[in-house]
Amino acid sequence: MRIYGLKTCDSCRAAVKALAGRGAVLVDVRETPLDAETRARFLEAFGEALVNRRSTTWRGLSEAERAAAPEALLAAHPALMKRPVIEDGAALYLGWDAEVRAALGVA
Repeated sequence: MRIYGLKTCDSCRAAVKALAGRGAVLVDVRETPLDAETRARFLEAFGEALVNRRSTTWRGLSEAERAAAPEALLAAHPALMKRPVIEDGAALYLGWDAEVRAALGVA
């Protein structure tokens, strides 16, 4: 199981802690940016929802930068990805809300 996010993100840390017994590994997207194939797979699964439009990174972008395609935005600004993205085998989950925790069997 892989958890894609940031090591400084509270939601990512909570997910790692809750899923540690399953061998969850955090992949920090700032240190190890997503490759094009992984980005494309995540975008196919989540579409525009993968771009965190409430983040500090988003607020720092110009209007021209914000108009770019999600693929280009995430390639240029890895921290712009909504977090965490949890990869459990073939299944992908976005965020760490009650619905995701329930799907993963975490209280």
